[in-house]
Amino acid sequence: MEIDRTILNIVQKASEYVWGAPMLVLLVGTGIFLTIRLRGLQFHGLFHSLYLAFIKRREDEASEGDITHFQALMTALSATVGTGNIAGVAIAIAVGGPGALFWMWITGLFGMATKYAEAVLAVKYREQDNSGSMRGGPMYYISKGLGWRWLAVVFAVLASVAAFGIGNMVQSNSVAEAVSATFHIEPWISGLFLAVITGCVIIGGIKTIGRVTSVLVPVMIVFYILAAVVVLIINFRSIPETVGLVFTHAFTATAATGGFLGAFVKDTIRLGVSRGVFSNESGLGSAPIAAAAAQTKNPVTQALVSMTQTFIDTIVVCTLTGFVILTTGVWNSGATGAELTTMAFNTGLKGSIGEIIVAVGLILFAYSTMLGWCYYGEKSLEYLFGSKLIRPYRFAFCLAVFVGAYTKLDLVWAVADVFNGLMAVPNLIALLALSGVVVAETKRFYKRR
Repeated sequence: MEIDRTILNIVQKASEYVWGAPMLVLLVGTGIFLTIRLRGLQFHGLFHSLYLAFIKRREDEASEGDITHFQALMTALSATVGTGNIAGVAIAIAVGGPGALFWMWITGLFGMATKYAEAVLAVKYREQDNSGSMRGGPMYYISKGLGWRWLAVVFAVLASVAAFGIGNMVQSNSVAEAVSATFHIEPWISGLFLAVITGCVIIGGIKTIGRVTSVLVPVMIVFYILAAVVVLIINFRSIPETVGLVFTHAFTATAATGGFLGAFVKDTIRLGVSRGVFSNESGLGSAPIAAAAAQTKNPVTQALVSMTQTFIDTIVVCTLTGFVILTTGVWNSGATGAELTTMAFNTGLKGSIGEIIVAVGLILFAYSTMLGWCYYGEKSLEYLFGSKLIRPYRFAFCLAVFVGAYTKLDLVWAVADVFNGLMAVPNLIALLALSGVVVAETKRFYKRR
């Protein structure tokens, strides 16, 4: 037991180092660099990208690809809109104060440029396998764009390991805990049910995953948004004060009040940036794996659609969670994580219905995350060993879903956290080195328009 605790402490220290200031500066700095090179594309191109994603839904089915623009977006969103949008935002505010939400916005806005660049490269350097399916992502634009296969292998190894932690066991454990606390169902039953319904979806590959997420993700996001909007309507008089709190405490220390211990500006920035990155995954290299499967003739078209993923995840969903917590006045209660979000919904709706809303939100968000990350891990393993391991991988993934539901996962979470963070390093190197390719593709697209 003492050895296990020592190993856990070592891995947790490694996680703190990996996700320290240098990594956060590199992630946000890459977003700023790409924003400058792309002349603020995410700002002046936002409405057009939303139009492509949600209004102009006539994808060119004659184009190479496995799923539509919308399905690719929903698959990527399924992996990013997760427990971080409920628990992660609450942790940032509970520890860093209201100003942490402002720094989440900054991370999201610059992260949109990063997400755009990832998708451009993913589509440009993707390739077709023997069965006619598309495969792409950082491992392909690193090996084909930079010619560094060894670095592509590093990324693929890191992503395949992270898929079993961040995208699998941790998520099933979150679902099992929420179901047990709210509906009093044994964790092993939840795990078995999750493993079965996950297997029924992933056995069909990306086409089935795309169809399921294109229905599941909009439903779960709309459900959560409507619940949050109801709370904000009830507490509309507190919204101006909340906006003031966010901007004031983004640049000044937050004094200790109630159960809140206070925070310096550096803590506020660190928590806001780190939780923003955790939530939208811009720069980590996961989402471009889904973007590479889209039916499109032009990399920029899918990149504009992919860019909306970060906007929806951070600027919309995370903001609503933050505003629910702040307008209800519970942010300084001393609670944190999902407990704080539950308290905020219960306070806002004046009853225990908030507990059900958060529990259902956690279940849907975590389940969708498993579907998205299953595909990411599958494509990473395929890059390393070929298609022969896809079926065994899917079986192992479902088995891990079951085991994760009733197992203590402190060490699994810590290891996956380290690998998830390290994924960003080879991906960011490629984004910076191939930024000229992204700019050239963008100019070519807009010149034709």
